[in-house]
Amino acid sequence: MSQILPVVHILSKVLMLFSVAFLLPLAISLGLEDGAHRAYDEAIVATFFSGAALWIFSRRGKRELQTRDGFLLVVMIWAILPLYSAIPLLAYLPDLSFTDAYFEAVSGLTATGATVLSGLDDLPPSINIWRTQMHWIGGMGVIVLVVAVLPMLGVGGRQLFKAETPTPMKDSKLTPRMAETAKGLWLVYAIVTVFCILALWLGGMGWVDAIVHAFSVMSLGGMSSHDASLGYFDSVTLEIIVMVFALIAGISFSTHFMAFRMRNLLAYRFDTEIRWYFGVLAASIIGLTFYLLYKGVYLDFPEALRFASFHTISIALTLGFSTTDYNAWPFFAPLFILFLSSFVASSGSTGGGIKMLRAVLLYKQVYRELIKLVHPHAAVHTKMGNQAVPPKITYAVLAFLFIYVASIIILSFVLAASGLDVFTAFSAVVAMVNNTGPGLGQVGPASNYAVLSDFQIWVCSFAMLLGRLEFFTLLVVLTPVFWKK
Repeated sequence: MSQILPVVHILSKVLMLFSVAFLLPLAISLGLEDGAHRAYDEAIVATFFSGAALWIFSRRGKRELQTRDGFLLVVMIWAILPLYSAIPLLAYLPDLSFTDAYFEAVSGLTATGATVLSGLDDLPPSINIWRTQMHWIGGMGVIVLVVAVLPMLGVGGRQLFKAETPTPMKDSKLTPRMAETAKGLWLVYAIVTVFCILALWLGGMGWVDAIVHAFSVMSLGGMSSHDASLGYFDSVTLEIIVMVFALIAGISFSTHFMAFRMRNLLAYRFDTEIRWYFGVLAASIIGLTFYLLYKGVYLDFPEALRFASFHTISIALTLGFSTTDYNAWPFFAPLFILFLSSFVASSGSTGGGIKMLRAVLLYKQVYRELIKLVHPHAAVHTKMGNQAVPPKITYAVLAFLFIYVASIIILSFVLAASGLDVFTAFSAVVAMVNNTGPGLGQVGPASNYAVLSDFQIWVCSFAMLLGRLEFFTLLVVLTPVFWKK
């Protein structure tokens, strides 16, 4: 118990801080008189006083966090915050089960966008804003937000930042202090979000819809205030705006931050992922457009390009918005764009999957092995940019890929064993692990995850957390060696 008291002590402060997040939907509920304000009152009280009770219980355990503490705290925060995030949903929707409410909250905070709710058009505006505000908080990473304020609470944040953020940000200091880095990332994130809200409003959305969808787009989450998702608006203008800002969100925010600091675009030129990022997306859009024309899904090029572009960007970047039921396309097309969600988003972006940086490194390693087969004695190095990649990095990426593939296979078998058809089970796991949202089959864009049993919902919740924490952060806490002194 004495070992985890320092972690509980920080968790208590995180909970008290998180209670502030309910103030925005509360203010909107009161301003619009949508009748949901009591749900946020209950959430604020429960969250703040739970944190206060934990603080009193653990106040004698305060000390500087070690690396192992950082991993445990990250997992505890991501597993526990959904419990409190679900309170407004449970309070306002009494027929919603705890299992479904927890799933919805995990989906929100992990920026996955999968939902078990229907009738979204009739929900109070503040409920829909809260669902996507969870996206916005979780998109950049609630841990990064915590790092920005931990120094004020008297706790160093380096261990948390290292446990939460994906490469290449782990080993690069964008500013001399971790707290300043976190604040800088959030500043850029917030500024671009404001521009996204304004663009959506100018494109024809009302203010509430603009806020809801901007939170989703910038976090690459995908929850909407309409059952028909973005297809509700049937607007090419809005689709273009969403695609532009989704492309921005899919690029590393460390690159955005450096460009912001230097006041020029050189940071993008030196980002090794960007040419692959845009190259893969462009080739996929062109190929899918001609495939849909060839199969007769659409009869003219502009229409095929419109739907191919939007859904390729949306699914590949793990946003998850849809404007049509692409599940009805020929089998190859939806399966291909779901495959893209596994790797297209950049490291340090709000997207999911293994990230483009790892995919490029794996490709270059395979190419290196092919050269070595032809020229066994040649000194061939795997390079990213102009720098050789140390073997330990390559080994780590290979281990990551193994656990990624193994997780998808194992969890797919678990869902299939529970009675779900294999195609739906596989696509659901891929969508959850990549934090994409809609899958295929029974959980495609025209449906939602309400068709799953409680057990299947819990498996999907675990898969979302596993993917959001990039596997090792969660799995290391589940190993016996982690708990040995």
